[in-house]
Amino acid sequence: MSMKGIINMTQKVALVTGSSRGIGKAAAIRLAKEGYDIIVNYARSRKAAQETAEEIEALGRKVLIVKANVGDVSKIKLMFEQIQEEFGRLDVFVNNAASGVLRPAMELEESHWDWTMNINSKALLFCAQEAAKLMDKNGGGKIVSISSLGSIRYLENYTTVGVSKAALEALTRYLAVELSRKNIVVNAVSGGAVDTEALTHFPNREEMLAETRKKTPAGRMVEIEDMVNAVMFLLKDESSMIRGQTIIVDGGISLLV
Repeated sequence: MSMKGIINMTQKVALVTGSSRGIGKAAAIRLAKEGYDIIVNYARSRKAAQETAEEIEALGRKVLIVKANVGDVSKIKLMFEQIQEEFGRLDVFVNNAASGVLRPAMELEESHWDWTMNINSKALLFCAQEAAKLMDKNGGGKIVSISSLGSIRYLENYTTVGVSKAALEALTRYLAVELSRKNIVVNAVSGGAVDTEALTHFPNREEMLAETRKKTPAGRMVEIEDMVNAVMFLLKDESSMIRGQTIIVDGGISLLV
């Protein structure tokens, strides 16, 4: 047996989609610090993905960079073929990649809807199917998706994303039940407004951030590390009886009317 085969049998592996920046990047680096080899997935910026990979390699971990638009099922299958070939296993899948068209409901076109639903909702189903096959080989695994408060509350210009995240949370519940028989634990983490690069696309960004800071009971906004802390909690064995849940990390803002 090759040395690579021995490593693949014993070394834990994590896939984080959309891990070239923001919450995905932070989660990938934290997982590397916890001893996981990492698959860095990106759709557009090879340079940003390479920077993430270099940080992970500096921690002494192995990295596979895969370009794939997870809204395309054929690209998902190709990505998992690469994971199978490189590592032969998967222990953790963080479903983080997201996109969306930010317009009022009455201005949305079919292409806007399809684009957003494919990347934010459909991707979880078809990535989970492939991830479960690899996880099953090693007795189980963990899947955590990133959601947002727009799934349960109205946010301006957020129709496509909010609805897609609501679907993601519903799918989390269905997958949690059906994958439990394979010892795969499925949950989601929903965040309030987090000041990431993605937020720069909001036309009312500064106004939204100022209002969020003022209203959050915790006295500050949610930060990327707050989201990653919740993801890491759900990946621990101690939390394995939490299944199909969406944990809200928002400093208490969703408790207000």
